[in-house]
Amino acid sequence: MKIQGRTFVVSGGASGLGRATVLEVVKAGGNAAILDMNRDAGEALAKEIGSAARFWECDVTDTDNIAACVAGIVSWVKETGAPLGGIVPAAGVGNPALMLDKSLRPLPLTNLDFVLSINLRGTLDLTRQLLPHLAKSPAEGPDGEHGVVVMVASAAAFEGQMGQVSYAASKGAVAAMTLPMARDLSRFGIRVVTVAPSMFESNMTAMLSEKVRTGLKKAMEFPPRPGRPEEFAGLVRHSIENVMLNGVVIRLDGATRMPSKL
Repeated sequence: MKIQGRTFVVSGGASGLGRATVLEVVKAGGNAAILDMNRDAGEALAKEIGSAARFWECDVTDTDNIAACVAGIVSWVKETGAPLGGIVPAAGVGNPALMLDKSLRPLPLTNLDFVLSINLRGTLDLTRQLLPHLAKSPAEGPDGEHGVVVMVASAAAFEGQMGQVSYAASKGAVAAMTLPMARDLSRFGIRVVTVAPSMFESNMTAMLSEKVRTGLKKAMEFPPRPGRPEEFAGLVRHSIENVMLNGVVIRLDGATRMPSKL
């Protein structure tokens, strides 16, 4: 799939890994539809980029809001003549909580519902609403490819730490649905790839204490540092451009394996 002359939809696109992906898409000659809850950051990024980007305020837990954004994106695609090329649902939250705390209070269902509604349901809902339009995009290359979905899981899908039951469940589900989704969409010439990063510099990790960050670095092999957003975006770009990447979850972690606790 060529990025140049195509439009890519990125949720969580106003900051962190999503923002880096937006910038990488534009650098490669594509257009970026930026979806995010943060209107100020989203509009500022779209203004910084110019005509190759447009912002929509989007709550991925609200299916009607997603539908309105999709309608706006489809209209914008017709205006620009840059057909859809891919979907990168990168909106996500952490919200740690223990399964059973010291006072013997179980994990609140509100915690579980909040994390799943954004990380899992939001990923699925945005993707499913855009897929009919992606399937109708002009075919690209000798394989007749119509587009690609690049989802975002986490190293927590494989070795979640204490307090990450909800987060690990959401990201484990994203990893698990990669292959069946690829099988479902193969007849339409649409690929599905999932990137599972370890600790990367983002708004989510910025909230971690210095003690936690130091402990996480001890679990890293090489390089002994958090990943940079542009390194994540580089893998997203390769996933878009390499037609043989399909139905796979790619760890992006510098050989980091997370310990049970820090």
